Amino acid sequence: MNRTRIKICGLTREIDVDAAVAAGVDAVGFVFYAKSARFVTPARAHDLIRRLPPFVTPVGLFVNASAEEVAETAHFSGIQLLQFHGDELPEACEQASAACAKPFVRAARVAADTTATDLLNFMHRFNSAQAILLDTHVEGFGGGGKVFDWSLIPANADRPLVLSGGLNPANVQSGIARVKPFAVDVSSGVEVAKGIKDATLMRQFVAAVHIADQSSIS
Repeated sequence: MNRTRIKICGLTREIDVDAAVAAGVDAVGFVFYAKSARFVTPARAHDLIRRLPPFVTPVGLFVNASAEEVAETAHFSGIQLLQFHGDELPEACEQASAACAKPFVRAARVAADTTATDLLNFMHRFNSAQAILLDTHVEGFGGGGKVFDWSLIPANADRPLVLSGGLNPANVQSGIARVKPFAVDVSSGVEVAKGIKDATLMRQFVAAVHIADQSSIS
């Protein structure tokens, strides 16, 4: 059985970290982009990450940060995976990854005029990334809680894909059935306010992913 991995991003509170773990997620994300409503400092992330049990991966989201800043944040906070959401070139991602000895995921911002060829070229450019995260293009950086056209995703992608952008408990099953991603990543779709997660919505999201996985083998 191919199991879809689950990441909940933008965590800011102890109660939400605990609820995400209890729901059964594989990874939790912390936003180190100061302009985000979900921003946390490395010190705050450190305190939240200390609550995680083994085998739940803490992920750090960065936007156009220097390699030195990424390395310092990773060292102090304890994140284990980097996620780049800005205008970072492949070389910048690789330098930051090497500086802290952590693997990385690169986000591709999918716009209405993005083509399958564009995405394939993007994947080829970032061939040292562990996976490519597909998110909806919005003004500025970060998610906007909007779904992009999943038909734009190339069927012949040879990289692990993380589906993001406007996912919630009601639509994640459709996304998994259509895209068959390695993982799904949700933030606003399980919130009651920016940075404030809802335990019930997180449980519903995880349950919906499990149902989608079971349906794929039935």
